[in-house]
Amino acid sequence: MDWKLELVLLPVKDPDRSKEFYVDKLGFHLDVDHDMGEFRVIQCTPPGSACSITFGVGMPVGEPGTIKGTHLVVEDIEAAQAFLDERAIENGGVVHFEDGGPKPGPDPERRDYNSFIYFDDPDGNSWAVQEVAHRGA
Repeated sequence: MDWKLELVLLPVKDPDRSKEFYVDKLGFHLDVDHDMGEFRVIQCTPPGSACSITFGVGMPVGEPGTIKGTHLVVEDIEAAQAFLDERAIENGGVVHFEDGGPKPGPDPERRDYNSFIYFDDPDGNSWAVQEVAHRGA
C-alpha cells in the first residue's frame, strides 16, 4: 500500500501576500484559489513536486509562522541559490555539515542530503532546500 504525502497546510496571516510569495516569487503553480468570503483555499505546487501546499482563510491550521523545516529537494543547490537571489528571497546561503556543524558552501564532495539553503516565508514559516542529485542511485 502506498502512503503519499500530497498536501501540507501552512498557517498564514495574509493569503494574498502568501500567494504572491509562493506563486509570483518562488514560481509555484497555482492550482486553485477558491474564495467563499469567510472561507478561502489557495493551493499551489512547487515545480516537479507531487506534494502541494495550501493556505487561506477559515482553516484551522494553527498560528502563522509555526511550520518549521519543510524541505524542498533540488538537484543543484547552487542553481537554487541563484534562483532565490534573482528573486530577492532572503536566505542564509548554501551550507553543508561537517564536524558536527554547518560550514559555508556546498558539500565539497557534493554528497546527497548534505547541502542546504534555509529561508522563511513572509509569516516566518521556515523552509530548507536540500540537494539530492543522485536520488535512486
